[in-house]
Amino acid sequence: MKIEGTFLRSKVARRIFLLFVLCALLPIAALAIVSFGHVTQELNRQSQKRLHQGSKAVALGIYERLLFLEGEIRIVATTLTTQTGTSASKGSAVFSEGSPERFMSLAFISGGGRRNDLFGRMEDPPELTAAEKRHMAAGKAALVGSRSGSDVPPRMFMAMALDPQHPARGTLLGEINTTYLWGTGDENALPPNTELCILDHSLIFLVCSLPGRVSLPEQAMRDMTHSASGQFEWRHDEREFLASYWTIPLQFRFFVPKWTVVLGESKADVLAPMANFKKIFPLVILLSLWVVLLLSISQIRRSLVPLERLQEGTRRIASRDFGTRVAVTSGDEFEELAGSFNTMASRLGRQFNTLATIAEIDRTILSALDTQKIVEVVLTRMPDVLPCDGISVSLLDSHGTHTAQTYLRGGSPKDEAVVEATALTPREVQGLHDNPESLLVRLDSDPPHYLGPLGRRGVTSSLVLPIFLQEKLTGIIALGYLDHPGFSQEDLTQARQLADQVAVALSNARLIEELDRLNWGTLNALARTIDAKSPWTAGHSERVTELALKIGRELGLGPKELEALHRGGLLHDIGKIGIPAVILDKAGRLTEQEALTMREHPRKGARILEPIPAYAEVIPIVLQHHEWFDGTGYPDGLAGEAISLGGRIFAVADVYDALTSDRPYRAGLGRERAIESIEQGAGRQFDPRVVEAFLAVMTTEETGSDRTSPESLSALHSPSERR
Repeated sequence: MKIEGTFLRSKVARRIFLLFVLCALLPIAALAIVSFGHVTQELNRQSQKRLHQGSKAVALGIYERLLFLEGEIRIVATTLTTQTGTSASKGSAVFSEGSPERFMSLAFISGGGRRNDLFGRMEDPPELTAAEKRHMAAGKAALVGSRSGSDVPPRMFMAMALDPQHPARGTLLGEINTTYLWGTGDENALPPNTELCILDHSLIFLVCSLPGRVSLPEQAMRDMTHSASGQFEWRHDEREFLASYWTIPLQFRFFVPKWTVVLGESKADVLAPMANFKKIFPLVILLSLWVVLLLSISQIRRSLVPLERLQEGTRRIASRDFGTRVAVTSGDEFEELAGSFNTMASRLGRQFNTLATIAEIDRTILSALDTQKIVEVVLTRMPDVLPCDGISVSLLDSHGTHTAQTYLRGGSPKDEAVVEATALTPREVQGLHDNPESLLVRLDSDPPHYLGPLGRRGVTSSLVLPIFLQEKLTGIIALGYLDHPGFSQEDLTQARQLADQVAVALSNARLIEELDRLNWGTLNALARTIDAKSPWTAGHSERVTELALKIGRELGLGPKELEALHRGGLLHDIGKIGIPAVILDKAGRLTEQEALTMREHPRKGARILEPIPAYAEVIPIVLQHHEWFDGTGYPDGLAGEAISLGGRIFAVADVYDALTSDRPYRAGLGRERAIESIEQGAGRQFDPRVVEAFLAVMTTEETGSDRTSPESLSALHSPSERR
């Protein structure tokens, strides 16, 4: 090979060349004189280390490409799931640029076995086993090999269920471009002068860069079955090789037990430096010995200090310390390289911080089921992605009136959020429909109404991101700036992605809120239906529920327990649906049989609610609100802590409302006498702790008038079946 001398025009090239000639060979010469016999051993050791690192790098590269392929095919599956049809145009449209180099073909196989080629043409696809289908039902991809002959490299396929929750919807099957997968098409994928072989879990060759039939030593094959990595030597075609292997575990992710990457290097190539060393060593010693002492110190210092700083900076970058900067003032290419390095570190830092912030925002808003929480996250975290001087989120009324609540905050998380009511004109709404991605608005003399709150705080321009749900304008995110901002396409794309995630989160939150309103509305309607069975109990369930919630708060119950009280209160008398109205409205004393029938209403209520799993925590309240603390109540005669806390709370609330309400068989008690009666029943009919909380609630309310005579008190301490 002819050596060109043009590289010496560079200051750094000349300095490193001079350093190599004058200094690098002198330590080698000294080492060779002292320990010439160890050179071969050292070369072998370094080669093994290089091969070990190389095999690991190749293995990780293959695994990374598998993950990338899995991600691409998952994108196709997601797109086909959310779109109608599985045409080839839709299948190929979602592939990223370069996908044809990674997949030979892609096909959709329906639940009935019909194949539709989405990309390329797939010949003789493999049949998926039941075990592979079960693996894909867990939302994972499966690798499937197909070998048409022992001398033909196998074809590799990746399969994934279109919808893991509905396997019958079909399967995506892609034939992998093995040149891309093994990395054999990239000349930089392997260390120089190395050979690559890849074996499957049965130690059968999937690919090998060596010509002819290759066989590995039996001991090496046994080692591969028991260890994840190792080294060995073997002979092939009269050539001796040093080799290292690294195992890629694939069972969990791709349903293939493992692949083993073997990277080998010829011993002749390993020991090639020895031949050159023997030839040039005497001449180098004679030429370098006299001048090295004079020039080495200054040249090494000038050359290695910048390199050391760059190396240290690289290590910090590798550990994600993107704030590191390298200071080099050598006045040559090292200084230019340091400047480029610092620029790269700054850009990487911004990109990584942005990506991390976006991922955190995504996790937070998508896990939140409360609209206010979503808005708070957007107000506080979105300026971390796109710095701004102010941000607002406008949520439009769901009834289509074009009125909105606008939540506003300054560019700093320390600023307090402000809420203002705004109204959009039809023209403003149409303008947002015409620009669904983003809109840059200058706030001149007549800004849009939804930007009014930002404009009143000195903002002169705003980036507007409309939020649509089912093609209906639902919200607006506006980033405000005191000066005219400049955005890159990457900034706009990231902002739009965040807005789309906010749209998904708001959709989920609104659905949950609508379901919650529907649930409570249904419960209230059912409670009124129960109370409407008798004119004497109208509003009873709602009044008892309100009092029980006050007692629960006084007892320090949490939101979950209070919600159970709320549900239980509205449904506590649902069993009265099965009680004849003649018993409920009877003016006189109930007969023994009528009393037994009335006492069945807690059990009837529990049986009505049993088929509904969501009301499992409500059933104890319905079943036990007529139990007495001393065990003389009904239907099961439970006592003390054996009665659920909800049952004990409703025992007090139910009796209080019954005592203060008119019934066909007696007039209602006054408030003070009812409270006195509840207090007298503590420890016998009622839990003393609940009575104490009840009394604390009563002290905060206004005193009512006494509406009955003392004789009515005798009705309290006999179990009333008709409460």
